[in-house]
Amino acid sequence: MTDKNILDKGKKVIEIELGAIKELSSKINGSFVEAVKLIYNSSGRIVLTGMGKSGLIARKIVATLNSTGTAAFYLHPTDALHGDLGMVRKGDVAIILSKSGATEELVNLVMMFKRMEIKIIGLLGLSKSSIAKECNIVLDASVKEEACPYDLAPTSSTTTALVLGDALAIAVLELRGFTQEDFAMLHPAGSLGKRLSLKISEIMYRGSDFPSVHEEASVKDTILQMTQKRLGATCVVNSKSNLVGIVTDGDLRRQLEKTLDLKNLRAKDLMTKNPKTINANLLASFALQQMENYSITSLIALDDNGKPIGLVHLHDLVKLGLQRR
Repeated sequence: MTDKNILDKGKKVIEIELGAIKELSSKINGSFVEAVKLIYNSSGRIVLTGMGKSGLIARKIVATLNSTGTAAFYLHPTDALHGDLGMVRKGDVAIILSKSGATEELVNLVMMFKRMEIKIIGLLGLSKSSIAKECNIVLDASVKEEACPYDLAPTSSTTTALVLGDALAIAVLELRGFTQEDFAMLHPAGSLGKRLSLKISEIMYRGSDFPSVHEEASVKDTILQMTQKRLGATCVVNSKSNLVGIVTDGDLRRQLEKTLDLKNLRAKDLMTKNPKTINANLLASFALQQMENYSITSLIALDDNGKPIGLVHLHDLVKLGLQRR
């Protein structure tokens, strides 16, 4: 087989599966609406099950549902018939994935679901099958052909089932009014979760780590504060602890360009007045945005009364992965 043949085969698989997805779009009808509403109105969890490759797709749909606010779990058909059926509760909704609609284990499991009065959604390759007859709602996931040249290995059929599962999850998400903030609560460790939930107050330098000097502090004490805190800047306050400025490494360099005699100078002589500030209760991602807008590396964090209580540094925000990719 030549390189061109290999490329042609790869493109053919993509074309076949793409065609199957396009056909799926035309099959979305009132049954899909009923399925979405059934999932949304469920008082329990969503139970997904399927054998073989269908089971793998079911597991992925479970992950999508869980991450978008709909509690779900995967139930292996064989294990279910040997005790794991005890995981299912009244009020749950079952989604059965099957290309043939006649897999023995699934047929037996469906009958058990019916005895338990569990509502069943069939995501099936054959809408007229033994399993389909027992479902409350049937979603047509049939395909004309598999991408496999022998029409055996599940390819187009599993892709179609996966896309249909995603369509259900996202439609339920929209119906539920699921927000970015809700997503962040379920993904606190991810970069998106951090951007949507991590506050400046949680990551800023505060207390003994917060660099701050009085406006009458000597240049020596100002530099010492900057050196000890290792942030390249220090906040400058007056006798009422109100913010009056900031001294940065750049301020020191600019002053040295004017004169090497710093003995009689004070922090107020070196500082930049009206420095950029931010409320400590805002999102850390907003602090990063402000730093990028103003081309600065530090922001002074204020409390609700306008008092300086911390400092947030660009390097820490980047380390946390808060920049948009």
